[in-house]
Amino acid sequence: MASDTDSQHTWYLADEEATLRFGAAMATVLAPPALVFLEGDLGAGKTTLSRGLLRGLGHDGGVKSPTYTLVEPYTIDEIAVFHFDLYRVSDGAELAYLGLDDYFSMPAILLVEWPERGAGWLGNPDWQVALSPRGEGRQVTVGATSPGGVGWLTALVDQLGHGI
Repeated sequence: MASDTDSQHTWYLADEEATLRFGAAMATVLAPPALVFLEGDLGAGKTTLSRGLLRGLGHDGGVKSPTYTLVEPYTIDEIAVFHFDLYRVSDGAELAYLGLDDYFSMPAILLVEWPERGAGWLGNPDWQVALSPRGEGRQVTVGATSPGGVGWLTALVDQLGHGI
């Protein structure tokens, strides 16, 4: 595994509560426009992480996986957040056909689960967030792929250090 750098950092999340806290910490550093890819197998914690981010922004309603709706929109204190789940998409061109391309031109925080299903259409993310099982919990690696993403990652590392 790669070591931590200015553009990548890894944390261990012991349980669901730690995943929610990590999402809430993400909410304190991200700002629109932001494109965040959420990567990991089924059950890796992508929707839980999204729930934590939305709660960190002040959302107090339910947060469900947009597997069947493809996108769940949220507006919290004038911040637009769109949570996408592309698991059921077979080709990135489907996203334009379904009219989802409009979302990607808005000043919003865009959380995209299964981004590889939109390959060639989504563009470059600011962050790639990879979740994977590790022991009883999970590991989360945030890779920053834009100048803004590097700045947000630096702020997140400053806030969390090496532990959550």
